[in-house]
Amino acid sequence: MLSYFQAIIMGGLQGFSELFPVSSLGHSVILPKLLGWNVNQNDNFFLIFLVATHLATALVLLGFYYKDWLLIIKGIFHSLKIKRIDATNIYAKIGWLIVVASIPAGILGLLFEEKLKVLFASPNLVSIFLILNGLLLFGAELLRRKNFSAVATDLTNLSWAQSIKIGIAQCIALFPGFSRTGSTIGGGLFVGLDHTNSARFSFLLATPIILAASVLKLPELLNSGSAGAIGPIIVGSIVSAVTAYLSISFLTKYFETKKLTPFAVYCVVAGLLSYAILIFK
Repeated sequence: MLSYFQAIIMGGLQGFSELFPVSSLGHSVILPKLLGWNVNQNDNFFLIFLVATHLATALVLLGFYYKDWLLIIKGIFHSLKIKRIDATNIYAKIGWLIVVASIPAGILGLLFEEKLKVLFASPNLVSIFLILNGLLLFGAELLRRKNFSAVATDLTNLSWAQSIKIGIAQCIALFPGFSRTGSTIGGGLFVGLDHTNSARFSFLLATPIILAASVLKLPELLNSGSAGAIGPIIVGSIVSAVTAYLSISFLTKYFETKKLTPFAVYCVVAGLLSYAILIFK
């Protein structure tokens, strides 16, 4: 069980770190150990708490991009009706690009869910993954500079193969310590998108996969049978929603002119410090 204070800290951390390219799962594994909290991170309650705060983040993303999503859903249904993607309907193509990019992580997540849960019990290993996440962000920026002439100006320039590559990049975020936002923005830069379009596609791509994963876990929340657990979950989810909104508002402006480099530096430094502290605790 988490106290209300711990739920507020963890909920706020989730809202920020899910959308910043610094790994929300990694921070959720490492922080309780650094603070000395007596939290079993393989316990059903803790996993349900994470699912609920992820759901809150996904709902904020859905609301933030609700105009896009209305057009995307309309476009997808229209393409199904006419049995083709109209070249003039850009939102239909974006919608199907999101579907295609969601497939790799969706399949691997279902196949290896139980095995990946084991990593939640190893904050030392997660610290190493956080360092590697920082190096991945550095690498994405280097590749982008080499591929500068291929920068796309619009998501509709993405090919289906490029979309799949971004989806494959997203798979690395199944390991706590690697960031979904970082891996998908990095994947976008790798295939030739600029920072703005990479970030937009990343946030749109995150919405359905987080929602789907959360909905699959909701029955566990409803059937947990612990009335005392509901309060911290609700409080943590509300805080997560608030911080997620602040994060998305900031990042959509940030990536118009800025790069991944500061987040890369943070991940490497935070990972090194966390590992050093944890091995001596």
